Amino acid sequence: MPSSARWLLLLVPGMLFFSTLSGAPREAEAAPRGGGSVCKRCPPDAGTPDAGTGSDAGTPDAGSGGSDAGTGSDAGTPDAGTGSDGGTNPPTGCLGQPLLESLGKDHVLIGGQTDNSVAGLAPFDLRYIYLAGGLFDSVEPCNSCSTSCSSAGQSCSNWNPNGCGWWGCWQWDQLAPGQYLRDYFQQTINLGQVPMITYYQMLHASRVAEGSPEVAAAQTVSLMQRYYNDWRFVLKQIGNSTALLHIEPDFWAYAQQVNPNPHMIPAAVASANPTDCANVENTIAGMGRCMIAMVRKYAPNAKVGLHASAWATKIDAMMNTNPALDVEGEARKVADFLMECGGAAGDFVVVETSDRDAQYYQVRLGRNSWWDTTNTTLPHFRQAFRFAKALSERMGRPNLWWQIPVGNMSMPGYDQHWKDNRLDYFFDHPQEVAAAHGIGMIFGAGEQTQTNPATDNGHLLLRTNNYFLTGGQAACLNASMP
Repeated sequence: MPSSARWLLLLVPGMLFFSTLSGAPREAEAAPRGGGSVCKRCPPDAGTPDAGTGSDAGTPDAGSGGSDAGTGSDAGTPDAGTGSDGGTNPPTGCLGQPLLESLGKDHVLIGGQTDNSVAGLAPFDLRYIYLAGGLFDSVEPCNSCSTSCSSAGQSCSNWNPNGCGWWGCWQWDQLAPGQYLRDYFQQTINLGQVPMITYYQMLHASRVAEGSPEVAAAQTVSLMQRYYNDWRFVLKQIGNSTALLHIEPDFWAYAQQVNPNPHMIPAAVASANPTDCANVENTIAGMGRCMIAMVRKYAPNAKVGLHASAWATKIDAMMNTNPALDVEGEARKVADFLMECGGAAGDFVVVETSDRDAQYYQVRLGRNSWWDTTNTTLPHFRQAFRFAKALSERMGRPNLWWQIPVGNMSMPGYDQHWKDNRLDYFFDHPQEVAAAHGIGMIFGAGEQTQTNPATDNGHLLLRTNNYFLTGGQAACLNASMP
Protein backbone atom coordinates (compact mmCIF):
# COMPACT_ATOMS: atom_id res chain seq x y z
CA MET A 1 0.00 0.00 0.00
CA PRO A 2 1.16 3.56 -0.55
CA SER A 3 2.51 4.74 2.75
CA SER A 4 0.28 7.77 3.04
CA ALA A 5 -2.08 5.47 4.93
CA ARG A 6 0.69 4.40 7.27
CA TRP A 7 0.68 7.74 9.05
CA LEU A 8 -2.86 7.28 10.35
CA LEU A 9 -3.64 6.30 13.93
CA LEU A 10 -0.04 5.83 14.99
CA LEU A 11 0.79 5.34 18.61
CA VAL A 12 4.02 6.54 20.16
CA PRO A 13 5.47 3.65 22.18
CA GLY A 14 5.82 3.93 25.91
CA MET A 15 8.94 4.74 27.84
CA LEU A 16 12.09 2.99 26.66
CA PHE A 17 13.28 0.48 29.24
CA PHE A 18 17.02 0.43 29.81
CA SER A 19 18.53 -2.74 31.26
CA THR A 20 21.28 -2.03 33.74
CA LEU A 21 22.27 -5.66 33.89
CA SER A 22 22.83 -7.00 30.41
CA GLY A 23 22.07 -4.23 27.97
CA ALA A 24 19.89 -6.70 26.11
CA PRO A 25 17.67 -5.43 23.30
CA ARG A 26 14.17 -4.45 24.16
CA GLU A 27 11.43 -6.84 23.14
CA ALA A 28 9.74 -4.03 21.24
CA GLU A 29 11.73 -1.51 19.25
CA ALA A 30 11.61 2.06 20.47
CA ALA A 31 10.27 5.01 18.59
CA PRO A 32 11.38 8.61 19.01
CA ARG A 33 9.48 10.56 21.61
CA GLY A 34 9.01 14.26 21.85
CA GLY A 35 10.19 16.89 19.41
CA GLY A 36 10.64 14.51 16.49
CA SER A 37 8.80 12.49 13.90
CA VAL A 38 6.79 9.43 14.85
CA CYS A 39 8.26 6.05 13.97
CA LYS A 40 5.42 4.84 11.77
CA ARG A 41 7.04 1.51 10.96
CA CYS A 42 8.20 0.63 14.46
CA PRO A 43 7.03 -2.76 15.73
CA PRO A 44 4.03 -3.31 17.94
CA ASP A 45 4.01 -2.36 21.57
CA ALA A 46 3.15 -5.15 23.96
CA GLY A 47 0.62 -3.03 25.82
CA THR A 48 -2.98 -3.81 26.67
CA PRO A 49 -5.18 -4.17 23.59
CA ASP A 50 -7.95 -1.73 22.91
CA ALA A 51 -11.20 -3.57 23.56
CA GLY A 52 -12.66 -1.97 20.46
CA THR A 53 -15.95 -2.90 18.85
CA GLY A 54 -14.74 -4.16 15.48
CA SER A 55 -17.08 -6.75 14.01
CA ASP A 56 -16.16 -9.78 11.96
CA ALA A 57 -14.89 -8.72 8.56
CA GLY A 58 -16.66 -11.63 6.94
CA THR A 59 -15.62 -12.79 3.52
CA PRO A 60 -13.20 -10.70 1.49
CA ASP A 61 -14.90 -8.05 -0.57
CA ALA A 62 -13.28 -7.29 -3.89
CA GLY A 63 -14.32 -3.70 -3.36
CA SER A 64 -13.96 -1.05 -5.97
CA GLY A 65 -10.62 0.38 -4.98
CA GLY A 66 -9.22 1.05 -8.38
CA SER A 67 -5.64 2.04 -9.07
CA ASP A 68 -4.40 5.56 -9.46
CA ALA A 69 -3.13 5.92 -12.97
CA GLY A 70 -1.14 8.95 -11.97
CA THR A 71 0.83 11.11 -14.33
CA GLY A 72 4.46 11.98 -14.76
CA SER A 73 6.57 11.87 -17.87
CA ASP A 74 9.18 9.31 -18.73
CA ALA A 75 12.63 10.72 -18.21
CA GLY A 76 14.49 8.23 -20.29
CA THR A 77 14.46 4.93 -18.43
CA PRO A 78 13.66 1.80 -20.42
CA ASP A 79 9.96 1.27 -20.99
CA ALA A 80 8.78 -2.04 -19.70
CA GLY A 81 6.59 -2.38 -22.74
CA THR A 82 3.20 -3.97 -22.79
CA GLY A 83 2.45 -7.65 -22.68
CA SER A 84 5.61 -9.61 -23.39
CA ASP A 85 8.97 -9.16 -21.75
CA GLY A 86 10.72 -6.02 -22.84
CA GLY A 87 13.62 -7.67 -24.66
CA THR A 88 15.18 -10.12 -22.20
CA ASN A 89 14.48 -13.81 -21.89
CA PRO A 90 13.15 -14.78 -18.45
CA PRO A 91 15.53 -16.94 -16.40
CA THR A 92 14.69 -20.62 -16.21
CA GLY A 93 16.83 -21.58 -13.20
CA CYS A 94 16.23 -21.11 -9.51
CA LEU A 95 16.94 -17.46 -8.80
CA GLY A 96 17.13 -18.01 -5.05
CA GLN A 97 19.53 -20.93 -5.03
CA PRO A 98 22.82 -18.99 -4.57
CA LEU A 99 21.46 -16.98 -1.66
CA LEU A 100 19.80 -19.94 0.02
CA GLU A 101 22.92 -22.08 -0.31
CA SER A 102 24.96 -19.31 1.31
CA LEU A 103 22.56 -19.52 4.28
CA GLY A 104 22.65 -23.33 4.34
CA LYS A 105 18.97 -23.49 3.35
CA ASP A 106 17.00 -25.12 0.54
CA HIS A 107 13.40 -24.32 1.49
CA VAL A 108 11.13 -21.29 1.46
CA LEU A 109 12.23 -19.46 4.59
CA ILE A 110 9.90 -18.58 7.45
CA GLY A 111 10.60 -15.60 9.67
CA GLY A 112 9.04 -12.86 11.70
CA GLN A 113 9.35 -9.75 13.76
CA THR A 114 9.28 -11.56 17.07
CA ASP A 115 9.96 -10.40 20.60
CA ASN A 116 11.98 -12.47 23.04
CA SER A 117 8.90 -14.26 24.40
CA VAL A 118 8.07 -15.70 20.95
CA ALA A 119 11.33 -15.95 19.02
CA GLY A 120 12.43 -19.32 20.41
CA LEU A 121 9.06 -21.08 20.32
CA ALA A 122 9.28 -22.14 16.66
CA PRO A 123 12.21 -22.95 14.35
CA PHE A 124 12.08 -19.65 12.47
CA ASP A 125 14.75 -19.21 9.81
CA LEU A 126 14.84 -15.42 10.16
CA ARG A 127 14.13 -12.75 12.74
CA TYR A 128 13.94 -9.08 11.77
CA ILE A 129 13.99 -5.73 13.51
CA TYR A 130 13.74 -2.14 12.37
CA LEU A 131 16.49 0.38 12.70
CA ALA A 132 14.48 3.57 12.51
CA GLY A 133 13.64 6.69 14.45
CA GLY A 134 16.38 9.13 13.48
CA LEU A 135 20.11 9.81 13.53
CA PHE A 136 22.62 11.26 15.94
CA ASP A 137 22.92 15.06 15.78
CA SER A 138 26.69 15.06 15.44
CA VAL A 139 28.48 14.43 12.16
CA GLU A 140 29.95 11.13 13.33
CA PRO A 141 28.29 8.43 15.48
CA CYS A 142 28.31 9.20 19.19
CA ASN A 143 31.08 7.85 21.41
CA SER A 144 28.97 7.84 24.57
CA CYS A 145 25.23 7.66 25.05
CA SER A 146 25.45 9.15 28.52
CA THR A 147 27.53 12.25 27.94
CA SER A 148 27.95 13.26 24.32
CA CYS A 149 25.00 12.07 22.26
CA SER A 150 21.72 13.61 21.15
CA SER A 151 19.15 12.90 18.48
CA ALA A 152 16.72 15.55 17.21
CA GLY A 153 17.89 17.72 20.08
CA GLN A 154 17.08 15.09 22.72
CA SER A 155 19.83 13.73 24.96
CA CYS A 156 20.46 10.00 24.65
CA SER A 157 21.26 9.74 28.33
CA ASN A 158 18.96 7.58 30.45
CA TRP A 159 17.97 10.59 32.53
CA ASN A 160 16.09 12.11 29.60
CA PRO A 161 12.40 11.09 30.01
CA ASN A 162 11.72 11.77 26.32
CA GLY A 163 14.07 9.02 25.16
CA CYS A 164 16.52 8.92 22.29
CA GLY A 165 15.56 8.45 18.64
CA TRP A 166 18.91 7.03 17.54
CA TRP A 167 18.99 3.23 17.58
CA GLY A 168 22.65 3.24 18.67
CA CYS A 169 21.62 4.24 22.20
CA TRP A 170 18.65 1.91 22.66
CA GLN A 171 20.31 0.35 25.70
CA TRP A 172 21.77 1.30 29.09
CA ASP A 173 23.69 4.50 28.51
CA GLN A 174 26.87 3.17 30.15
CA LEU A 175 27.26 0.65 27.34
CA ALA A 176 28.98 1.59 24.11
CA PRO A 177 26.72 2.80 21.29
CA GLY A 178 25.47 -0.03 19.11
CA GLN A 179 25.11 -2.58 21.91
CA TYR A 180 21.40 -2.93 21.13
CA LEU A 181 22.22 -4.24 17.66
CA ARG A 182 25.12 -6.39 18.81
CA ASP A 183 22.92 -8.04 21.45
CA TYR A 184 20.14 -8.61 18.93
CA PHE A 185 22.58 -10.36 16.62
CA GLN A 186 23.96 -12.56 19.37
CA GLN A 187 20.53 -13.52 20.68
CA THR A 188 19.23 -14.29 17.20
CA ILE A 189 22.27 -16.33 16.22
CA ASN A 190 22.01 -18.25 19.50
CA LEU A 191 18.49 -19.25 18.46
CA GLY A 192 19.85 -20.63 15.19
CA GLN A 193 18.13 -17.87 13.23
CA VAL A 194 19.48 -15.41 10.68
CA PRO A 195 19.27 -11.74 11.77
CA MET A 196 17.56 -9.37 9.38
CA ILE A 197 17.57 -5.58 9.57
CA THR A 198 15.05 -3.27 7.95
CA TYR A 199 16.88 0.04 7.67
CA TYR A 200 14.23 2.75 7.58
CA GLN A 201 15.89 6.07 8.36
CA MET A 202 15.36 8.56 5.54
CA LEU A 203 11.90 9.65 6.63
CA HIS A 204 12.74 10.00 10.30
CA ALA A 205 16.19 11.49 9.78
CA SER A 206 14.92 14.11 7.32
CA ARG A 207 12.01 15.08 9.61
CA VAL A 208 9.89 16.06 6.61
CA ALA A 209 6.63 14.70 5.25
CA GLU A 210 6.88 11.31 3.59
CA GLY A 211 6.90 11.10 -0.18
CA SER A 212 8.58 13.62 -2.45
CA PRO A 213 9.84 15.80 0.47
CA GLU A 214 11.98 12.98 1.83
CA VAL A 215 13.30 12.27 -1.66
CA ALA A 216 14.22 15.95 -2.01
CA ALA A 217 15.91 15.84 1.41
CA ALA A 218 18.44 13.37 0.01
CA GLN A 219 20.08 16.36 -1.70
CA THR A 220 21.14 17.84 1.65
CA VAL A 221 24.85 17.13 2.07
CA SER A 222 24.92 17.54 5.86
CA LEU A 223 21.98 15.16 6.35
CA MET A 224 23.35 12.55 3.97
CA GLN A 225 26.80 12.73 5.55
CA ARG A 226 25.25 11.68 8.86
CA TYR A 227 23.08 9.13 7.06
CA TYR A 228 26.01 7.34 5.39
CA ASN A 229 28.01 7.54 8.62
CA ASP A 230 25.14 5.80 10.41
CA TRP A 231 24.86 3.13 7.71
CA ARG A 232 28.61 2.51 7.98
CA PHE A 233 28.25 2.22 11.76
CA VAL A 234 25.47 -0.36 11.31
CA LEU A 235 27.61 -2.39 8.95
CA LYS A 236 30.61 -2.30 11.26
CA GLN A 237 28.49 -3.77 14.07
CA ILE A 238 27.59 -6.62 11.71
CA GLY A 239 31.15 -7.19 10.58
CA ASN A 240 31.62 -10.71 9.24
CA SER A 241 28.31 -12.04 10.57
CA THR A 242 25.70 -13.45 8.22
CA ALA A 243 22.64 -11.22 7.95
CA LEU A 244 19.94 -9.96 5.60
CA LEU A 245 19.76 -6.21 5.06
CA HIS A 246 16.62 -4.54 3.74
CA ILE A 247 17.12 -0.94 2.63
CA GLU A 248 14.49 1.81 2.96
CA PRO A 249 10.91 0.55 2.49
CA ASP A 250 8.73 2.98 0.48
CA PHE A 251 11.58 5.38 -0.32
CA TRP A 252 12.45 4.01 -3.76
CA ALA A 253 8.79 4.04 -4.77
CA TYR A 254 8.40 7.69 -3.81
CA ALA A 255 11.54 8.44 -5.77
CA GLN A 256 10.18 6.62 -8.83
CA GLN A 257 7.03 8.73 -8.59
CA VAL A 258 9.19 11.88 -8.63
CA ASN A 259 10.93 10.75 -11.81
CA PRO A 260 11.05 7.27 -13.40
CA ASN A 261 14.73 7.88 -14.20
CA PRO A 262 16.68 7.82 -10.90
CA HIS A 263 19.74 9.28 -12.64
CA MET A 264 17.72 12.49 -12.99
CA ILE A 265 16.89 12.82 -9.28
CA PRO A 266 19.62 14.67 -7.39
CA ALA A 267 21.00 13.24 -4.15
CA ALA A 268 24.19 13.81 -2.18
CA VAL A 269 26.38 10.75 -2.60
CA ALA A 270 30.02 11.42 -3.51
CA SER A 271 29.64 14.90 -2.05
CA ALA A 272 28.47 13.41 1.28
CA ASN A 273 30.47 10.18 1.40
CA PRO A 274 33.84 10.53 -0.33
CA THR A 275 35.21 7.84 1.99
CA ASP A 276 33.25 5.04 0.31
CA CYS A 277 31.63 6.45 -2.81
CA ALA A 278 33.90 9.16 -4.17
CA ASN A 279 33.25 8.15 -7.78
CA VAL A 280 29.50 7.57 -7.49
CA GLU A 281 27.07 10.00 -9.10
CA ASN A 282 25.12 12.43 -6.95
CA THR A 283 21.70 11.00 -7.75
CA ILE A 284 19.15 8.63 -6.24
CA ALA A 285 20.59 5.94 -8.51
CA GLY A 286 23.97 6.63 -6.97
CA MET A 287 22.55 6.53 -3.45
CA GLY A 288 21.33 2.95 -3.83
CA ARG A 289 24.54 1.85 -5.49
CA CYS A 290 26.61 3.46 -2.75
CA MET A 291 24.68 1.77 0.05
CA ILE A 292 25.03 -1.66 -1.53
CA ALA A 293 28.75 -1.08 -2.19
CA MET A 294 29.20 -0.20 1.48
CA VAL A 295 27.63 -3.52 2.47
CA ARG A 296 30.19 -5.38 0.36
CA LYS A 297 33.00 -3.38 1.95
CA TYR A 298 32.07 -3.49 5.64
CA ALA A 299 29.76 -6.53 6.03
CA PRO A 300 30.97 -8.98 3.37
CA ASN A 301 28.81 -11.89 4.53
CA ALA A 302 25.58 -9.90 4.64
CA LYS A 303 22.98 -10.22 1.89
CA VAL A 304 21.26 -7.03 0.80
CA GLY A 305 18.15 -6.00 -1.10
CA LEU A 306 16.14 -2.92 -2.00
CA HIS A 307 12.39 -2.64 -1.43
CA ALA A 308 10.00 -2.93 -4.38
CA SER A 309 6.59 -1.31 -3.85
CA ALA A 310 3.80 -2.48 -6.14
CA TRP A 311 2.43 1.10 -6.23
CA ALA A 312 5.68 2.76 -7.33
CA THR A 313 4.36 3.43 -10.85
CA LYS A 314 1.27 5.20 -9.41
CA ILE A 315 -0.76 2.10 -10.29
CA ASP A 316 -1.04 -0.35 -7.39
CA ALA A 317 -0.51 -3.62 -9.22
CA MET A 318 -1.32 -5.78 -6.19
CA MET A 319 -4.55 -3.98 -5.27
CA ASN A 320 -5.57 -3.62 -8.91
CA THR A 321 -9.19 -4.51 -9.81
CA ASN A 322 -8.87 -4.08 -13.57
CA PRO A 323 -8.40 -7.45 -15.29
CA ALA A 324 -6.93 -5.71 -18.35
CA LEU A 325 -3.97 -4.26 -16.42
CA ASP A 326 -0.57 -5.47 -17.62
CA VAL A 327 0.64 -6.54 -14.18
CA GLU A 328 3.92 -7.88 -15.53
CA GLY A 329 4.54 -4.61 -17.35
CA GLU A 330 4.09 -2.64 -14.13
CA ALA A 331 6.48 -5.01 -12.35
CA ARG A 332 9.13 -4.50 -15.00
CA LYS A 333 8.89 -0.72 -14.64
CA VAL A 334 9.57 -1.07 -10.91
CA ALA A 335 12.40 -3.52 -11.60
CA ASP A 336 14.02 -1.21 -14.14
CA PHE A 337 14.05 1.66 -11.65
CA LEU A 338 15.53 -0.48 -8.90
CA MET A 339 18.18 -1.91 -11.19
CA GLU A 340 19.34 1.61 -12.00
CA CYS A 341 19.59 2.14 -8.22
CA GLY A 342 21.90 -0.87 -7.88
CA GLY A 343 19.25 -3.50 -7.24
CA ALA A 344 20.82 -5.99 -9.64
CA ALA A 345 24.01 -5.79 -7.54
CA GLY A 346 22.00 -6.88 -4.50
CA ASP A 347 21.11 -10.41 -3.52
CA PHE A 348 17.30 -10.24 -3.37
CA VAL A 349 14.40 -7.82 -3.69
CA VAL A 350 11.81 -7.25 -0.96
CA VAL A 351 8.07 -7.27 -1.70
CA GLU A 352 5.14 -6.57 0.62
CA THR A 353 1.47 -7.54 0.74
CA SER A 354 0.05 -4.84 3.01
CA ASP A 355 1.19 -2.70 5.92
CA ARG A 356 -1.96 -3.37 7.98
CA ASP A 357 -4.36 -6.17 8.77
CA ALA A 358 -7.28 -6.14 6.32
CA GLN A 359 -9.97 -5.91 9.02
CA TYR A 360 -8.22 -2.92 10.58
CA TYR A 361 -8.44 -1.06 7.28
CA GLN A 362 -12.06 -2.14 6.87
CA VAL A 363 -13.24 -1.17 10.37
CA ARG A 364 -11.10 1.85 11.11
CA LEU A 365 -10.73 3.46 7.70
CA GLY A 366 -13.60 2.02 5.65
CA ARG A 367 -11.11 0.73 3.13
CA ASN A 368 -11.00 -2.63 1.40
CA SER A 369 -7.61 -4.32 1.34
CA TRP A 370 -8.71 -7.97 1.30
CA TRP A 371 -7.35 -10.36 -1.31
CA ASP A 372 -9.65 -13.07 -2.65
CA THR A 373 -8.41 -16.49 -1.57
CA THR A 374 -10.29 -18.20 -4.41
CA ASN A 375 -8.31 -16.16 -6.95
CA THR A 376 -11.43 -15.38 -8.95
CA THR A 377 -12.09 -11.75 -8.03
CA LEU A 378 -9.46 -9.02 -8.10
CA PRO A 379 -7.49 -8.17 -6.10
CA HIS A 380 -6.25 -11.66 -5.37
CA PHE A 381 -3.14 -13.59 -4.42
CA ARG A 382 -2.17 -14.84 -7.85
CA GLN A 383 -2.08 -11.30 -9.17
CA ALA A 384 0.41 -10.45 -6.42
CA PHE A 385 2.52 -13.50 -7.27
CA ARG A 386 2.46 -12.51 -10.96
CA PHE A 387 3.87 -9.13 -10.00
CA ALA A 388 6.59 -10.66 -7.82
CA LYS A 389 7.55 -13.24 -10.45
CA ALA A 390 7.91 -10.66 -13.22
CA LEU A 391 9.84 -8.33 -10.93
CA SER A 392 12.33 -11.05 -10.02
CA GLU A 393 12.76 -12.26 -13.58
CA ARG A 394 13.47 -8.74 -14.78
CA MET A 395 16.04 -8.16 -12.02
CA GLY A 396 17.47 -11.68 -11.99
CA ARG A 397 17.04 -11.75 -8.20
CA PRO A 398 14.68 -13.73 -5.94
CA ASN A 399 11.99 -11.97 -3.94
CA LEU A 400 11.41 -12.04 -0.20
CA TRP A 401 7.88 -11.48 1.13
CA TRP A 402 8.28 -9.19 4.12
CA GLN A 403 5.99 -7.99 6.90
CA ILE A 404 3.03 -10.12 5.88
CA PRO A 405 0.16 -9.22 8.27
CA VAL A 406 -0.12 -11.59 11.21
CA GLY A 407 -3.91 -11.44 11.61
CA ASN A 408 -6.02 -14.55 11.12
CA MET A 409 -9.74 -15.20 10.72
CA SER A 410 -10.20 -16.32 14.33
CA MET A 411 -9.24 -12.92 15.73
CA PRO A 412 -12.03 -11.03 17.56
CA GLY A 413 -11.47 -7.74 15.77
CA TYR A 414 -9.88 -5.02 17.89
CA ASP A 415 -6.43 -3.48 18.31
CA GLN A 416 -3.64 -6.06 18.05
CA HIS A 417 -6.30 -8.72 17.33
CA TRP A 418 -7.46 -8.00 13.78
CA LYS A 419 -8.47 -10.49 11.08
CA ASP A 420 -6.52 -11.02 7.88
CA ASN A 421 -6.32 -13.92 5.43
CA ARG A 422 -2.80 -13.50 4.07
CA LEU A 423 -0.81 -15.46 6.65
CA ASP A 424 -2.91 -18.58 6.21
CA TYR A 425 -2.97 -18.32 2.42
CA PHE A 426 0.82 -18.14 2.29
CA PHE A 427 1.18 -21.15 4.59
CA ASP A 428 -1.48 -23.04 2.61
CA HIS A 429 0.16 -22.28 -0.76
CA PRO A 430 3.96 -22.11 -0.30
CA GLN A 431 4.41 -23.71 -3.70
CA GLU A 432 3.00 -20.53 -5.27
CA VAL A 433 5.57 -18.48 -3.37
CA ALA A 434 8.38 -20.71 -4.64
CA ALA A 435 7.07 -20.76 -8.22
CA ALA A 436 7.17 -16.94 -8.26
CA HIS A 437 10.87 -16.96 -7.22
CA GLY A 438 10.03 -16.30 -3.58
CA ILE A 439 12.64 -17.39 -1.05
CA GLY A 440 10.85 -16.48 2.14
CA MET A 441 7.69 -15.50 3.99
CA ILE A 442 8.40 -13.02 6.78
CA PHE A 443 5.55 -12.03 9.10
CA GLY A 444 5.16 -8.92 11.22
CA ALA A 445 3.03 -5.93 12.15
CA GLY A 446 3.56 -2.72 10.22
CA GLU A 447 2.21 -0.58 13.06
CA GLN A 448 1.61 -0.94 16.76
CA THR A 449 -2.15 -1.56 16.73
CA GLN A 450 -1.87 -4.47 14.28
CA THR A 451 -1.95 -8.15 15.20
CA ASN A 452 1.54 -9.34 16.06
CA PRO A 453 3.13 -12.71 16.90
CA ALA A 454 2.58 -12.14 20.61
CA THR A 455 -1.13 -11.28 20.27
CA ASP A 456 -2.40 -13.74 17.63
CA ASN A 457 -3.23 -16.55 20.09
CA GLY A 458 -0.18 -18.53 18.96
CA HIS A 459 -1.39 -18.91 15.38
CA LEU A 460 1.90 -17.97 13.67
CA LEU A 461 3.78 -20.33 15.97
CA LEU A 462 1.34 -23.15 15.19
CA ARG A 463 1.59 -22.63 11.44
CA THR A 464 5.38 -22.34 11.56
CA ASN A 465 5.86 -25.48 13.61
CA ASN A 466 3.49 -27.42 11.35
CA TYR A 467 5.31 -26.12 8.27
CA PHE A 468 8.59 -27.61 9.43
CA LEU A 469 7.00 -30.80 10.80
CA THR A 470 5.65 -31.51 7.31
CA GLY A 471 9.01 -30.88 5.64
CA GLY A 472 8.66 -27.31 4.47
CA GLN A 473 8.52 -26.16 0.85
CA ALA A 474 11.42 -26.64 -1.54
CA ALA A 475 12.41 -23.22 -2.84
CA CYS A 476 13.67 -24.40 -6.21
CA LEU A 477 10.90 -25.65 -8.48
CA ASN A 478 10.67 -26.44 -12.15
CA ALA A 479 6.93 -25.82 -12.11
CA SER A 480 5.46 -22.69 -13.62
CA MET A 481 2.96 -20.46 -11.92
CA PRO A 482 -0.61 -21.82 -11.89
